[in-house]
Amino acid sequence: MPMSTASSKHEFTGLLQAWGAGDEKALEKLTPLVYTELHRVASFYMAGERSQHTLQTTALINEVYVRLGDFQQIEWKNRAHFCGICAHLMRRILVDFARSRRSQKRGGGAFPVQLDEALIVSRESGADLVALDEALKELALIDNRKSRVIELRFFGGLAVDETAEVLRVSAETVKRDWRLAKAWLLRRLGDQRPYEA
Repeated sequence: MPMSTASSKHEFTGLLQAWGAGDEKALEKLTPLVYTELHRVASFYMAGERSQHTLQTTALINEVYVRLGDFQQIEWKNRAHFCGICAHLMRRILVDFARSRRSQKRGGGAFPVQLDEALIVSRESGADLVALDEALKELALIDNRKSRVIELRFFGGLAVDETAEVLRVSAETVKRDWRLAKAWLLRRLGDQRPYEA
């Protein structure tokens, strides 16, 4: 979730920490910043979805924002910590939505997830979001960090350097984990085509 300057990042972190400590004025200042961050991430994700998808960007943002209320008393470490939690919340919301859609359509009609080459699977494969979530859970049992890299980059829309900041590893480690996790997921999800590096 890019921000324009280092001072903006520090301001964001300071406001998060003040909000976590119960400062309601900090929440007033934080709200437009949080909304902007969430809108960027949700737009990034929803751009890959089919055009007739019934979950819209604004609804996704609103749901993440509502669920963030449960995290008010958390001790926010920094902006990266916030981004990680938002990525996880977005994943949960999207998977819950997919499961709901699947249960409404007998025979399992969950919407396809269109992941561009920079993400996990090429656009043509239409991997199911629920299957992706299940595969990520399996991957987490084998290598939790690789699973988190996928979650942060795909569901959170974070860049390599931002993912590295959240996980407190180097950018090279994130790139390596990204490549290996994509390869594992492609095999697990049954796509035999080589992925783009």
